[in-house]
Amino acid sequence: MLNRKRKRFKLLLLASTALTVLLVIIPVRLAIAHLQAPQPQAIFTLGGGIEREIFTAGFALAHPTLEIWVSTGVPTYRSNEIFRAYGISESRLHIDRRAVDTVTNFTTLVADFKSRHIQHLYVVTSAHHIPRAMAIATIILGSQGIAFTPVSVPSGEPTESWLRIFRDVCRSLLWILTGRTGASFSNILEVWR
Repeated sequence: MLNRKRKRFKLLLLASTALTVLLVIIPVRLAIAHLQAPQPQAIFTLGGGIEREIFTAGFALAHPTLEIWVSTGVPTYRSNEIFRAYGISESRLHIDRRAVDTVTNFTTLVADFKSRHIQHLYVVTSAHHIPRAMAIATIILGSQGIAFTPVSVPSGEPTESWLRIFRDVCRSLLWILTGRTGASFSNILEVWR
């Protein structure tokens, strides 16, 4: 009985130490990234509606030197049509279809951003989605030393619930610790809507 209590205590101590380290390391890495790259170096749009890609195309006109990354938005042919209509070269456009939800929008592309030495991103998403997306970005991008500047697309929908934000914060921490997001439990996670 005493041995079991010691093991639990050690596990709790290890988990709280890891969480404390993350809470210190992430802000430091974000601050360093902001210092090294004070201006965003690319545009990252989270899929979830055609209005996000239309907005991004217009936004990209004001930032002609930045590459554009779209994570699982409208079908690829439609996305290409939108950007072409705005005169955006396909050479600037990176469409990634691996994500299945907001957490995987970030986890599937973070290695690509790092390999291209991107340290600061514009993150484009709907206004109602900003709080959850920024919570996830803080953990996923921040843990990798990538700063972000949110860009809000008007949506008219109510802000997402704190339960959804909490769920995805937990999933983001799970990704840091295990490399897995829990996306395969999507039917269970839907309860947290």
